[in-house]
Amino acid sequence: MASSAKLGASQQPPQPAAAPVPAKKIHYPFWFGGSASCFAAAVTHPLDLVKVRLQTRGPGAPTSMVGTFGHVIKTDGFRGLYSGLSAAILRQMTYSTTRFGIYEELKNYFTTPGSTPGFLTLIGIACTSGLIGGFAGNPADVLNVRMQSDAALPAAQRRNYRHALHGLVEMTRTEGAASLFRGVWPNSTRAVLMTASQLASYDTFKKLCIDSFGMADNLATHFSASLMAGFVATTVCSPVDVIKTRVMTASSAHAHAHGILGLLRDITRQEGLAWAFRGWVPSFIRLGPHTIATFIFLEEHKKLYRWVKGVSSADEKR
Repeated sequence: MASSAKLGASQQPPQPAAAPVPAKKIHYPFWFGGSASCFAAAVTHPLDLVKVRLQTRGPGAPTSMVGTFGHVIKTDGFRGLYSGLSAAILRQMTYSTTRFGIYEELKNYFTTPGSTPGFLTLIGIACTSGLIGGFAGNPADVLNVRMQSDAALPAAQRRNYRHALHGLVEMTRTEGAASLFRGVWPNSTRAVLMTASQLASYDTFKKLCIDSFGMADNLATHFSASLMAGFVATTVCSPVDVIKTRVMTASSAHAHAHGILGLLRDITRQEGLAWAFRGWVPSFIRLGPHTIATFIFLEEHKKLYRWVKGVSSADEKR
């Protein structure tokens, strides 16, 4: 009887393995990227201001980052380092919210449980979102550049915008609505390059850190991936960034008379090809921390959102 029972037990069909729990696909709010970028801009604004001053410096102005910092503090006080902060925040609310939001929406669309979009797909998504973001953020970007460079101009040429909204009204009233989109093409080109080299490279470096180097999805990984993304973005965007700054600070008459090609010809004749990387060091010193801060704030936004929804990062990736 006992052996018969054992035989019957051994002949029982094997129990099917438990089906794997599907990964939970989380749809993060559209505004997370813009919010994270606003926090980052508040931290790194003085570095951005110094970069603009170096790119637009005139004869006799300091030629180094440290010298420009000292000159700004000496002439305008410590608060001078935050000139144009309202325009910088407005820029992040328009430009970064748009590009990050569209990027995440498209990435979410092309993501399936257990797999993520490939590098070329990420590049295409980033270029699309960057182009739209460049158009959306151009008015605030013009204001941001003008307000940061205003104090470096002779007193008679200063625009003296009190804040971003005052600048929008004054520009529209005195120069027409078209002035809000001055430099939109170099700016949108920069936005495409920035988004592709920053967002797509961050996702790629983050995946590399986790899959190839065995790093956990934590602060150290976010810092490493965003630092490398900042280096790539600074190098790729430097030439277009210089052109964008020169076009946006030019007067209406000068901008119409020369155009972008004329501007390129003039600065190449006067400065050689070195103009393409003028301000690279302050650009990296500004963009590196800004990229790191943006992605760390963004990851913390997502972490908090997952906590509220009761989903862990492991559940999302499984």
